[in-house]
Amino acid sequence: MPERLGLDRIATPIGTALLVTDADGNLRALDWHDYEHRMRELLRLHYGPVDLTDQPAPAGMRTALSSYFEGDLGQLAGVAWRIAGTPFQQKVWTALAKIPVGTTLSYGTLAAKIGMPKAIRAVGHANGSNPISVVLPCHRLIGADGSLVKYGGGLERKRWLLRHEGVEV
Repeated sequence: MPERLGLDRIATPIGTALLVTDADGNLRALDWHDYEHRMRELLRLHYGPVDLTDQPAPAGMRTALSSYFEGDLGQLAGVAWRIAGTPFQQKVWTALAKIPVGTTLSYGTLAAKIGMPKAIRAVGHANGSNPISVVLPCHRLIGADGSLVKYGGGLERKRWLLRHEGVEV
């Protein structure tokens, strides 16, 4: 039996965001309209067959995300989320949620923070499989030399998100 999830869309300054939520109101995925195919593939990989139906996300979640994009950067902490993935992926994704707004970390620093300093590439791979963009802030990971590297929504969105949060890039 496919997992039943709701799909909603909200306009942001950097494109239409797709919000996937479960029956309990938890965010399961956040991606961009121009990457919907990738989002659906990540959902399939994490949950198996998924039945997405148009359904409004919880009002509080929509408000929090809209407020974030309007400049109230602390609002993301109030978004309830739930993820499926390997234990390692979940460890990386949970660590992403702890990177403070307005700061960045290198992949190597995050690997060290989760107690696996040699797992830099694995951290990068898990980061790239993060199904909940923005809320689990994969955009806050940068290269060891401070360069912007890889963002599933495109480097221009990553640059915008970091500048929006006060990071000079």
